[in-house]
Amino acid sequence: MPIIETENLLLHTFTKEMMKAILLHQPEKLPFKQAKDWPLPVYLELFPYKIDRFTVKPEEESWEWIIIHKKDKVIIGDIGFKGGPNEKGEIDIGYSIVPEYRGKGYATESGKALVQWGLFQQNVKKVTATCNPHNLASKRVLEKIGLHIVLETTELIYWSS
Repeated sequence: MPIIETENLLLHTFTKEMMKAILLHQPEKLPFKQAKDWPLPVYLELFPYKIDRFTVKPEEESWEWIIIHKKDKVIIGDIGFKGGPNEKGEIDIGYSIVPEYRGKGYATESGKALVQWGLFQQNVKKVTATCNPHNLASKRVLEKIGLHIVLETTELIYWSS
């Protein structure tokens, strides 16, 4: 189980067993404590789908990560590439940080590390992302991690490395 270390963070593979422990309210089965508000509700809703998906395609589990604040020793967010590379060699990054830890550069720090890791993986040619045009924080993070806008619509901005 790979771990990526940055100045302030550890990125740790997020397994289906960990997701099950969260759904069953068994935090003692996690390798780290959870920050207040983690996981965010929109991410938690995906756990049943991800557990089923990782059961059928266990190789996809290696593309899902939790973000641990090293000093506080708590999970503050999640980051990953949605299912691994597609047929074109593209990996689509997504992330979230709990409110208490936002605005401190942790999304950028974890994003840079994971993009660097991702681009060194077999069959990966580029990193992509999407965000809402009104989400200024995500736009700044995606710029700082080295992505650029390839298409803008009223609903979404599409990014690529």
